[in-house]
Amino acid sequence: MSFILIKGTFHIVGYQPDGDSIRFHADNPDVWQWFTKPPVELNARQHAQLRIEGIDTLETHYENQHQPLKFAKAATKFLLANLGIKNVVLTPSGLGVKSAKDGTRGHIVSAKAEGRGRPVAFVFAGDSSEADGTEITLEPQRLDQSLNYQLARAGLAYPTYYSSLAPELRDKLTTAVVAARAAGAGLWPKDKTLTGANLSSLWWITSREIILPKLFRRTVVQLSAGGTLATLPAFLAAHPDPVKDLTTGKWTRFDKLIALAGQRVRLTVAPENLVFREKA
Repeated sequence: MSFILIKGTFHIVGYQPDGDSIRFHADNPDVWQWFTKPPVELNARQHAQLRIEGIDTLETHYENQHQPLKFAKAATKFLLANLGIKNVVLTPSGLGVKSAKDGTRGHIVSAKAEGRGRPVAFVFAGDSSEADGTEITLEPQRLDQSLNYQLARAGLAYPTYYSSLAPELRDKLTTAVVAARAAGAGLWPKDKTLTGANLSSLWWITSREIILPKLFRRTVVQLSAGGTLATLPAFLAAHPDPVKDLTTGKWTRFDKLIALAGQRVRLTVAPENLVFREKA
């Protein structure tokens, strides 16, 4: 798969950045013409909203809900600090950015935009010796310098893989995840994804339980619509997420990998062994 290297600057003022998403301004706006199906969506400031590839950090504002904020905020701070963004002043809500020393230099490596027009990107601080707009082959060892890998290695991001991500790049991110979990880094000592989390109410999932964000998002939608934990499996089955279980090599559905016992819900397969089907 060919990737394109794009140089530019990172921006947060007037936005609500989180640990796995930030705005990016390309030095050469013509470079976005490389993305056609779908095209990249740019705002009035010519900023693109990036989707940082292969990772998922705790939610800070999804459907007006959030996951426990300690590690959600830690991921955002880690991202901004490692991109050289300083003097961040938040709005009273704590979500938006009122002022900051942003516009820091960096580059992204991307192969596509997703359905919402966001470049799916590996994110790097600083410039590259390669020319802007160069088509490259992305080697796994290069990911060591990416914020994607560094967030995973710090234990501040879950692995969340889609079928468009090359297996060798996926495996590289998994090494960071496995190492972080073994070292008890970041959120992993508190993670309940495999051991079982109490997802019986919005209070539990927003204030206490740390779980894979994808499972959080599905549960929030279900509970916000008046559902209960008992009906969560049926809700998930009615809104299927095709997923490949790497432990078996077979495609199944996300709901088939969820176990419910009383008030507790858990995944039966580790997140790094799941590959979700990319939506068209």
